[in-house]
Amino acid sequence: MAATKDYIDLLQPDIIGTIRGLSLISKVVVDKYLSGLNVSRRKGSGMEFSQYRGYEPGDDLRLLDWKMLARSGKYFIKQSEVDTHTTIKFIIDASASMMHTEAALSKLSYVQVLVASLAYLAKSQGDAIGLYAMNESKTFHLSPSSQSQQFNRFLQQLISVNAEGKWPVRSAAASAIHSRKEREMIVVFTDLYETKDELSSYIASLKTPRNEVIVIHVLGEQEFKFNYKGTLVFEDLESGEQVKVASGKAKELYLQALDEKVKKHQQHFLTQAVSYEQFMMGQPIENVLSAYLKRRLKFA
Repeated sequence: MAATKDYIDLLQPDIIGTIRGLSLISKVVVDKYLSGLNVSRRKGSGMEFSQYRGYEPGDDLRLLDWKMLARSGKYFIKQSEVDTHTTIKFIIDASASMMHTEAALSKLSYVQVLVASLAYLAKSQGDAIGLYAMNESKTFHLSPSSQSQQFNRFLQQLISVNAEGKWPVRSAAASAIHSRKEREMIVVFTDLYETKDELSSYIASLKTPRNEVIVIHVLGEQEFKFNYKGTLVFEDLESGEQVKVASGKAKELYLQALDEKVKKHQQHFLTQAVSYEQFMMGQPIENVLSAYLKRRLKFA
């Protein structure tokens, strides 16, 4: 199929906003990514160590990868074959700041593509997938399941998510999302825009000894680089407050403040044993798949 060459042309709001379109994008993204892994293995780039582990006495010989043995002369077990199925919960920050838009796509649109792609990969591995999105006025909720129809239900819920208001400071629904008793992976997508520390504190509170928590910090390219010219008026999407700035004078101060903010978040999540990943709009979506898969294999 010609569409498997690339997914860039599919990143359009009218395509992302339909179940059929989002399903197609997720399949193209994941198929391209997995195809890249196969090429990397043939070239001996070392990617096999994220997919395989060395044979250990007592392992079922039926799980040996004979092609790897022929290529490398070493015995490897397909890690995917011995993975224990688990529950993957995706949490989306649905506050108004996620409507920040660049090149016709909002942060939320990018997150919908990222989440759909990861969910497609997870369900292909036999994992149960669940979806949660919230702001101060609404919580979107789909309980985890590994049933065959779950992915379509997942996509239907995903495209219904809209961003408005602020992140809830206190929410019983938010507190009830994760289980402190079960093994599960929780992947949070957010721009970490917060008044105090309501978002970062909530994410840290999700961590337990039995789970893995990953936060994907979503930033716009202009947000990250501040390549604006002239005098501009910026509007806070959550409060409506506006501020007029001269871009030349503001750039250095803004980038310094952003760098300090990012380092603060990284340090905070590190101390809480929460994995932090950064995603800039426009970057290859495969970067997030790699970060996810690396932690998923370790969690097996």
